[in-house]
Amino acid sequence: MAKTPNPKTPTATAPGPRRQRLTPEVRADQILDAAARLIIEEGLTELSMERLGRAAGVSKALIYNYFPNRTDLLRALLEREMDVLRERQIEQIRQAEDFRDLVYRTTRTYVAQVKERGALVQRLWAEPAVSRTVAEKSQLERQQAMRYMAKQVTLTYGLPKAVALSAVDMQMALTEAAAQHRSGEMDVDLTTDICVTLLLGGLDGLAKNQAKAAGKRSAARKSR
Repeated sequence: MAKTPNPKTPTATAPGPRRQRLTPEVRADQILDAAARLIIEEGLTELSMERLGRAAGVSKALIYNYFPNRTDLLRALLEREMDVLRERQIEQIRQAEDFRDLVYRTTRTYVAQVKERGALVQRLWAEPAVSRTVAEKSQLERQQAMRYMAKQVTLTYGLPKAVALSAVDMQMALTEAAAQHRSGEMDVDLTTDICVTLLLGGLDGLAKNQAKAAGKRSAARKSR
């Protein structure tokens, strides 16, 4: 016969679910995700390690284990945003079928990223202590992208290297302005279509002008 338990006798309770142990990389991303949400919703001035801990569901001490101070946290967040954009651009470059497709894909990726994350990135860049730490990396990546695109322009249009570099430099500025354009709150596709039309039309016209100028120089030399 089974023994009837005494209701006054405490019984063992089943252990609750264990908290999942996250890898350092996943935990750091979790903290950065929470920081990004807070900055977008409340602004940078409201961001503190204590406030972030509550939003991320972790202790302030744990955050300090990953990010020694607020500036390091914001720098890591900005660098992550830069890395995400670069990886997306690289993937689009790999998928491009020709130069025009390359321009469209990279432009659309940039425009979409700015419209999705631009408010966050602008606020991070506005922090002098943060922007100083990533300015060199950002400039280096921009120069690498400019040289790559200038090489493609030279191969496609036959433009001299110096001309191609100048054209790409100016067109990158145009793309940045287009991505931040707010007139009528145009969607990503329309903004991309306008920008790419201007970019490719400009290169087509530049190539024709350069060819005409080269022809005139050649004719002048022959007439001497």
